[in-house]
Amino acid sequence: MKDAKSLGVKGRYDRLEPLIKNTFHLRLMAGLSAGPYWQPATDEQRSRLVHAFSDMSAATLATLFDGYSGESFTVTGEREGPQDILFVDTVLTIPGRDSDVSISYVARDFDGQWRLIDVIVDGGISELKVRISEYRQTLKSGGVEALIMLLRGKVNDLLS
Repeated sequence: MKDAKSLGVKGRYDRLEPLIKNTFHLRLMAGLSAGPYWQPATDEQRSRLVHAFSDMSAATLATLFDGYSGESFTVTGEREGPQDILFVDTVLTIPGRDSDVSISYVARDFDGQWRLIDVIVDGGISELKVRISEYRQTLKSGGVEALIMLLRGKVNDLLS
């Protein structure tokens, strides 16, 4: 994100959005985030939820990567996990910070194409589980439509 300042948040979003769509299995992640509300949703609702989830993911990263101060990512290894999952372990080094940030990307092969399905920060914080927990109350009170509206609102807030 060496160009973060000149791109601005919308430019960062535009650059990250296709990478997010091509790297993550967003339909699976959105479905897991919706939990039991996914199955009864219509195909159109599911499609809109996946799109909103994707936009939210890109907008979140666009706000997080807001500058460059010499940070570096280093892949430190791969580990096999349960159910044909592969963990790709990395370290984010931030100059001036006492400790590095460990990030494990959780990947799975879908018909010959590896896709990320979760990101685990510092050895235990699953980003997907955080989202599932965060969305639970919205889903209980208003279902998939309420979650789509919540995600759209957050995207608009992050990009403005």
